[in-house]
Amino acid sequence: MKRFFFFVLALFLLFNIALGGLAAYGWDLFTKAGPLQQDKVILLAKGSGLRGIARQLKSEDIIHNELAFIFGVRLSENGTALKAGEFNIPAGLSAEEVMDLLVEGKAVVHSITVPEGLQSREIKALIAGDKILIGELTEEMPEGSVLPETYHFSRGDSRNDVVRRMKEAMRKALEELWKKKSASTPVSSIQDLVTLASIVEKETGQASERGKVAGVFANRLKKKMRLQSDPTVIYGVTKGQKDLGRSISKKDLAAVNDYNTYVIAALPPGPICNPGLESLKATLAPEKTRALYFVADGTGGHLFANSLTEHNRNVRKWRKIEKQRKARQ
Repeated sequence: MKRFFFFVLALFLLFNIALGGLAAYGWDLFTKAGPLQQDKVILLAKGSGLRGIARQLKSEDIIHNELAFIFGVRLSENGTALKAGEFNIPAGLSAEEVMDLLVEGKAVVHSITVPEGLQSREIKALIAGDKILIGELTEEMPEGSVLPETYHFSRGDSRNDVVRRMKEAMRKALEELWKKKSASTPVSSIQDLVTLASIVEKETGQASERGKVAGVFANRLKKKMRLQSDPTVIYGVTKGQKDLGRSISKKDLAAVNDYNTYVIAALPPGPICNPGLESLKATLAPEKTRALYFVADGTGGHLFANSLTEHNRNVRKWRKIEKQRKARQ
């Protein structure tokens, strides 16, 4: 009986020594530098589970051993905390560090930039052409409803979700800006703010001019003058569905429609593009100026004038520049 007891005790001790050695070996595999030779981007599908993730990590030579990874993750009580997504795994990362990366959910971040002044059809094309976003774009995108900005997203995010974020960003920006409107603000509603800002956006590509362009339009609105903005003429012809593809004609300038500000003595019924934050700010607080007119100066900027006589001189200068450019072509 005594011999049997010592035999069982010896087996128990040997078993625990072996188990301890196996655990130590597994922990060593879990914590030492991984076999990955160079950085790799992997995609872990939703619903993979711990075993599925361990299998994929081993198949891509990121960890030494599946069971060691499962052992380490469970011992760390992170069995259900691993996130799915797209991850950039640095070379030599230990299985423990890979676990931490997946628990924190530090997925690869992608971005899409919407430049100021794009029309909604152009933004739709930009989003539809992105290779990372998924799903058909069905979310409505009225002109002026999107805030031009850089937006970040993860692989697997849908096009509709990104558009909703863009629209929400515009809504929040307008809400905050409207609280700060000044006494000189030439518009009485948020809708008119976006409409006038969209015209300012299309009129000048120079940030330094936005305030003065907005000031000219504010002056003209106060005097009940037509805005006479060429971009509104173009929008009246194309309805924002295509590029005009040619110079504005006399027929275009005389066309009777809701957007042609050479004909209507008011703002158009809606925006002609998606204005950026700076154009919105400039429209809310336009620069104080006596100018009522402006025309291109040939360098990307504009010449401003307080009187029609002065403006006509500037127009002649611009036409001379245009003529010289055509002669050189």
